[in-house]
Amino acid sequence: MKKKNSLAAYILIGIGIFFLLRQLRIPILTDFYSLPTLLIIIGLSLIIYSYNSKKYQNLFIGTIILGIGIHIHGLNHYRFWIDHWAIYLLIIGIAFLIRYLQTKDGLFAGIVLIGLSILLIFSIELPEWLAWVYVVIDYIEDYWPIAIIIIGIYLLKKKK
Repeated sequence: MKKKNSLAAYILIGIGIFFLLRQLRIPILTDFYSLPTLLIIIGLSLIIYSYNSKKYQNLFIGTIILGIGIHIHGLNHYRFWIDHWAIYLLIIGIAFLIRYLQTKDGLFAGIVLIGLSILLIFSIELPEWLAWVYVVIDYIEDYWPIAIIIIGIYLLKKKK
């Protein structure tokens, strides 16, 4: 029987290792003494917990937190890292695909998000027939907080 607090245990072990390595000041690991590393540890803890407990509801959010941690770390430490807002769509698409591997739910959303993010990241200028995408993106960039509020209210009001 699995213990109830195994998720907390994974997170505490990861954070403990992080601070121990920070105290030891190992030169090769100095780039990892930062907030993105804590995000990576929390994301990995959620993913490990999901696989070990076979409770895959934390797999999606764990993948997103891990992806955001890796992305922020890459932005801070590597000049070649892509700094584009569509990377977040890519991270969410990957999270859908990883969840799909275990739950068979979210394949279409994952493929659409990954395809859209690749299109937006690697196209300098979209073809004429896709010019409407720029208008939609402008609206999204201006009004995304309202969309998040509406989604939050929907989730509160949704009947189970």
